[in-house]
Amino acid sequence: MVLYLLAGWQGCVQLGSAISAIGSVIMERIRWGNGLIDLIVGIDADRPVTIDSLDVAGHERTTPARQPLVELLVLGQGRMLTNTRFTSTAVGDRLRYLGHRTETGDIAETLIIDQRDEVTGLQVSTTLTAYAGVAGFQTTTTVHNTSQSVHLIQLLSSLALGCVLDDGERLDDLVLHSARNSWCAESRWTQTRLRADEGLGRIGRPDWDIESRSSVAAVSTSTWSTGQQLPTAVIDNLATGRAIGWQIEHNGAWCWEVDSRWIGLDEVAVILSGPDDLDHQWVLRLAPDDRFTTVPASITVSRAGWQGAVAALTEHRRAIRRPLVRPDLPVIFNDYMNALMGDPTTEKLLPLIDAAARTGAEYFCIDAGWYDDGGNWWPSVGDWQPSTVRFPDGGLQRVLDHIRSRGMLPGLWVEPEVIGVHSPAANRLPDEAFLQRYGVRIVEHDRYFLDLRHPAARAHLDEVIDRLVEGYGVRFFKLDYNVTPGAGTDRDAFSVGDGLLQQNRAQLDWLRGVRDRHPEVVIENCSSGAMRMDYALLSLLELQSTSDQMDPALYVPIAAAAPASVTPEQAGNWAYPQPGMTPEEIAFCMITGLAGRVYLSGHLNRMSEAELGLVREGVQAYEGLRVDLGQAVPFWPVGLPTSQDPVVMLGLRAPHASYLYVWFTQPGGHDPVTLDLGPKAPISTVYPASLPDWSLTWEADRLTIQPHGVGLTARVFRIS
Repeated sequence: MVLYLLAGWQGCVQLGSAISAIGSVIMERIRWGNGLIDLIVGIDADRPVTIDSLDVAGHERTTPARQPLVELLVLGQGRMLTNTRFTSTAVGDRLRYLGHRTETGDIAETLIIDQRDEVTGLQVSTTLTAYAGVAGFQTTTTVHNTSQSVHLIQLLSSLALGCVLDDGERLDDLVLHSARNSWCAESRWTQTRLRADEGLGRIGRPDWDIESRSSVAAVSTSTWSTGQQLPTAVIDNLATGRAIGWQIEHNGAWCWEVDSRWIGLDEVAVILSGPDDLDHQWVLRLAPDDRFTTVPASITVSRAGWQGAVAALTEHRRAIRRPLVRPDLPVIFNDYMNALMGDPTTEKLLPLIDAAARTGAEYFCIDAGWYDDGGNWWPSVGDWQPSTVRFPDGGLQRVLDHIRSRGMLPGLWVEPEVIGVHSPAANRLPDEAFLQRYGVRIVEHDRYFLDLRHPAARAHLDEVIDRLVEGYGVRFFKLDYNVTPGAGTDRDAFSVGDGLLQQNRAQLDWLRGVRDRHPEVVIENCSSGAMRMDYALLSLLELQSTSDQMDPALYVPIAAAAPASVTPEQAGNWAYPQPGMTPEEIAFCMITGLAGRVYLSGHLNRMSEAELGLVREGVQAYEGLRVDLGQAVPFWPVGLPTSQDPVVMLGLRAPHASYLYVWFTQPGGHDPVTLDLGPKAPISTVYPASLPDWSLTWEADRLTIQPHGVGLTARVFRIS
């Protein structure tokens, strides 16, 4: 860690060899970092604290920023300039530096900056934490009411960053990489020129020194944190190679904004926030001496463009999560996707268990329906007692014992946060144990929502999990979440958005308790696929379902893009080969799984020996490459994919080798593809080795790939 406090004097501040004219203001600058980043904080007696520079070590921005470090919107105080953005808040503009301190730990450096608004008596502390080996930092903001008055908070930013462009750099060179996300169509990344009409636009009047109101924003609502857009994005400067990436680490409502700040200047700000009043009906009552801390957000920086910023985010995600229960990344089979589809029975499961074991699966998860006697598992969830109709001879225990007898560990699907309207638990639990609006239980698609703040709701879920782990020997849970409660709850909350945030945090607290009581249990994060693909949850849970997409060709771009949001070893990609597929189609499906944490499914018990052998070969290939998966960072040789791309590629770069995944997703024949991968290096096929090799030709630094045959086809290559 490097920390310098550079005291200014009347007229100028000297930082190294640079001199910044600031008129007659006394100014200081703090330089802080972890060896990979340099951060410069500007302190001015007449302005709020700003981040003046964020760059990789050895680089720095020379122009002081004008965007305050904190934006704080308070009812009765408003904004300095009317807008619907998160900028120009009156209290944020009045904040003044109080002091700062640093902390050095075994794995991280921390900088804490305190500011105060004298008018309201609100004091804010911004905490920046930079982990070892990560070119970035995590940040939160805490507001403390030191006055004798009650204040109503409408917005508090986790971070506001204004040092996106330096003097001489142009808004025209900035590209925003961001993604939309929806059920079965996850991780749809796009690139937006910030100067373009679909970006911040062109306002004109370069002589005006006035704030713009242009903004590009992404907003999440309710409890599907990634139900519409992703909390991850990158701004890439095409002229300099400097890129800034970010993610908001919250399992509920959030917003990020990219704002054009001043019309006469090319100045851009990034604002990261949890819930707010305008978007989420979040208003917080802050009584005297009360404190509130925002959801965490993180920033990374790179001089290797947007892909470098994503690589840094990958390392940051590893730094902030709990250690994996199974760092050896075992193979999981799940009976749902393109297989039993929520209709498990003893008769159907036993042969499927045998087939999964033959492929090398190490866990076997029974998905939805195992608790349902009536044939409609959706509205009956909640008690989580095994069906006696589906498992008549020996019950569910017989099936779980059979899984163990075949050398695998048993798992179950559970949707813990909801209670079906036909579940006995819906009448047994008190009304206060459910999310409500105006005293009425919220119901959505035949489900109620447990209020995890209430002890009866927590006790119910703890009993369920403990019973399944201790009584049935379950060692894997797929935790799903298929409905959302809307804006939140007004029970025991000042606003519905406040109630939702309390519920979000109660869910995380409950999960921590589960992990602490059962450290040997692997837990998957699922929510109609990837509707909660956030690092509030993924900092606690082992792997993430990347999609519910059932079409092998449409799944490919989703799986290939997933490592932009999730570490490769946590990206649970379905591999669902089917009997009757061609060998190339089976390999195609398997390679989608191999692009992350392989998550096997399909009617394996109906396959021929040759078909099952190709699946087994894929599992064996995964066993070889998973050693590198937990250290790899992603790259995309032809860019992030779309669902229309005829060729999709993903690279994973590990310390001793790189892996290149190539899918041809269209019917018919395929043209060759030429890539610029750097100096010629040995390249070999990882999978499928039993099918005909593709033609690979190096010429200088360029590799040309020519597949054989027609239709869906894919390969994994290892580049030494």
